[in-house]
Amino acid sequence: MSRKVRRAPVSLDSKGITQLSDSEIALVLRGADDLIGTGGRNLLSRILKGSRIKRLLELGLDQSPVFGALGDLSLELITARIDWLIINDYLAIEYDYRLPMLIYTHKGWEIERKTYTAEMLMKLDQQISRGDSLESFEWLNEINRQVIMGLLDAIEASANSKYLPALRSWSSIAVRKVRQKIENVVSFISDHDGGSLFDRD
Repeated sequence: MSRKVRRAPVSLDSKGITQLSDSEIALVLRGADDLIGTGGRNLLSRILKGSRIKRLLELGLDQSPVFGALGDLSLELITARIDWLIINDYLAIEYDYRLPMLIYTHKGWEIERKTYTAEMLMKLDQQISRGDSLESFEWLNEINRQVIMGLLDAIEASANSKYLPALRSWSSIAVRKVRQKIENVVSFISDHDGGSLFDRD
């Protein structure tokens, strides 16, 4: 007979918090991104606090864009905000053997997807403004597929021809479905800019 797994108990306590602002919800969800399925409430609270504990540094979690964003709050109050998000169905807990790990709910992921898409668009803008080489855009293939599609939608909505060289480089190494989406975006922007980049030498 297999032994029953004794799961570590989780006791949620939002400390009487009745509401969080949209920006604070998005901030906590952004902090959770690097922990989904691999870490729990304690580690997320320490990211948001800006703690420099050994495990957090070893995992590179001090590179999170929201590292220390709630540094003026105690760990207890930060955890209360995380618990509020769980109670209100933005995050959920899923067990990995006996340890409780954070995962996004559908509602939480929709917010994080938009936040992360905006962050990736800003990163792309910064690279373009610096005049980075086309090879430096290969990171675009490594992000979540839903974020990729949201990023391409945002680029299309801008109709800005500054993105065309990066899109062309990306298209040459993208998988088929993403390449088709890129080509559609390029065609849309080119129609507003005169001529398709894919037809140029």
